[in-house]
Amino acid sequence: MNNQIIRLIKGVFISIFLFYGSFPAVSQEESGEARRRPLRLTASIGHTYLPKDTRVGKDVAILPSFGLDIEYWFSRRFAVGLHNDLELLHFQVVEQNDIIIERDYPVLVTFDLIFNVYKGLTVYFGPGAELESHENFFVTRIGIEYEVEIGNNWDLHPVFFHDVRRNAYDTFSFGLGVGKRF
Repeated sequence: MNNQIIRLIKGVFISIFLFYGSFPAVSQEESGEARRRPLRLTASIGHTYLPKDTRVGKDVAILPSFGLDIEYWFSRRFAVGLHNDLELLHFQVVEQNDIIIERDYPVLVTFDLIFNVYKGLTVYFGPGAELESHENFFVTRIGIEYEVEIGNNWDLHPVFFHDVRRNAYDTFSFGLGVGKRF
């Protein structure tokens, strides 16, 4: 576990370093544009698909989940975000060699670099951790969302992301979020 925390901290610092290394280019990009409000808070609801065998067999395991995210946009194209999700079930996953991983309402926290590809279509990637009472896992998240502005700095956005847990199971999540810019 200590090695996972150290790797997570290293990943966060490397991500911040790489992001701030591109900051002068980002500043020049914004010079002629009206700047949007930089802080965005989002609440989302979704479903997490577990593509592994569960304790009850090969049934499809779909877990309800809630998300609460905070993002800081340095420009129209680049941001960093702290994305947090709570999976709302107790479940067990059967891994290789019939090892059972028990999960009880796990919380996922990722620190993501966000890039607006084209008119509200964003992709993000970052390291994080799945925190749970039995065992914690290092997580790498990659995701995509499409932001639709609905007025007064509010937006709706469908979201899809893939979480890869180190030495454990992977999940795919679909959801719908509501965001507010400040």
